[in-house]
Amino acid sequence: MPKKISLGLLLLFLGTQVGITTKPLSAQTQVVPTVVPTQTTTKSICPAQLGTSIDAVINRPLFNRARWGILVQPLSSTQTLYSRDAQKYFTPASTTKLLTTAAALQQLGTNFRIRTSVYGGGNGVLYVVGRGDPSFTDAQLTVLAKQLKQRGITTVNQLIADDTYIRGDIVHPSWQWEDIQSDYGAPINSLILNQNVFNIRLLPQTVGQPLKVIWNDISEAAQWQVINQSVTTAENQPSFINVTRDLKGKILRIKGQLALNSQPQLVSLPVVSPAEYFSRRFRSTLIAEKIPVVQTFVSSSNGKNQEELANVESPPLSELVAQTNINSNNLFAESLLRALSFKKPPAENQTSADAGLEVMKATLTQMGVDSTGYSLVDGSGLSRKDLVSPEALVQTLQAMAKSPAALVYRASLPVAARSGTLKSRFQNTPAEGIVQAKTGTMGGVVSLAGYINTPKYSPMVFSIMVNQSEQPARVVRQAIDEIVVLLAQLQNC
Repeated sequence: MPKKISLGLLLLFLGTQVGITTKPLSAQTQVVPTVVPTQTTTKSICPAQLGTSIDAVINRPLFNRARWGILVQPLSSTQTLYSRDAQKYFTPASTTKLLTTAAALQQLGTNFRIRTSVYGGGNGVLYVVGRGDPSFTDAQLTVLAKQLKQRGITTVNQLIADDTYIRGDIVHPSWQWEDIQSDYGAPINSLILNQNVFNIRLLPQTVGQPLKVIWNDISEAAQWQVINQSVTTAENQPSFINVTRDLKGKILRIKGQLALNSQPQLVSLPVVSPAEYFSRRFRSTLIAEKIPVVQTFVSSSNGKNQEELANVESPPLSELVAQTNINSNNLFAESLLRALSFKKPPAENQTSADAGLEVMKATLTQMGVDSTGYSLVDGSGLSRKDLVSPEALVQTLQAMAKSPAALVYRASLPVAARSGTLKSRFQNTPAEGIVQAKTGTMGGVVSLAGYINTPKYSPMVFSIMVNQSEQPARVVRQAIDEIVVLLAQLQNC
């Protein structure tokens, strides 16, 4: 699970050398290979030369079919240094998280926390009420169990998991099949545990035999019928694994192969019924603390009017936002979107996500972001129905630079060649260490938006979005990086 990011680390200055490192989270959409822009020599670029230099990159024949949207402006003004289709809609992928986290910080404040509570209902009945804390893990279950033990709870007749605080589908209906099969497409609900994923390890055996399946959670193993069609191959043979599950959470199919001398492979998969997963794990934790549990239920009944016996709070929002942006964590982003509905509870028949989107739009509009510049259906960018203009991203970045949460927001972004999804990019280039930006990648989509502190020019904000490209993501990403390196070399002349 991810390391915590201290508030002190988050509140770094806005200078040119900023470094944040975290352990990569499992629920992320982007796999970023080591890509170094082809243009690595340091040179000076005058503003008058910028347009011609950028055009030379994006007008290459291999990008003839791609759509480019670009906007570059000084941080402190709306003067345009470069613009191309900046007001048009593009599929943003994970740069959507810039809007979600900006609204969350502005509306909820950097110290906002999400509380998980256990209430006593009398006669040995306990209600555990979740409110969508994405950081909640087995460690927090242990904390709750120990608190209950200290309160004199020795037996639980009924453990009732209340999963009703967050309303709506646990996965967005527009998310694609391959996404909800992957750990980065984990479901979102009130009672989140271990980022709503479970793990198995696959080990090679003798040649010709199926791979051995080892479960990290024995209780989870009992939920599945495993169809193991994998095989162990001879040494030094290629390895590939494909694990899928049906939507009802009954059948787990394992295909592929591992070579005899290969390392065990860890596979993370989203749980199907997260509230039941939470309930099973909490029961096991209570039993481990010598508090027997007779029955468990997932129910809409709750004990919110009863006495709170135990509680755990999430880290402050400053840390949740960092986990969201640095490693592009979809589950964290979706949880923060729903947390916005704390300010405006959903209307009848309205989901928490839709209520959160309304609060987001109102918040961003108040900050000066044109509400016609984006159209969102989720908070992570995983949906292809999301639409955002480069201009809307630049307006958000500029507005957040003036916000009381400016330092926290800025520090939540990956740093070129240093952290998160930019750790392997811009190495040994003029952009190294001076670019803080959010990445976005999905099939046919590559985007990047953020800040540049150039040594010889005023600070800038930029948004680069590429859609409808048939080129491999690494090729488009390298072209984007070339443009950012040009911006890093801008100077007054």
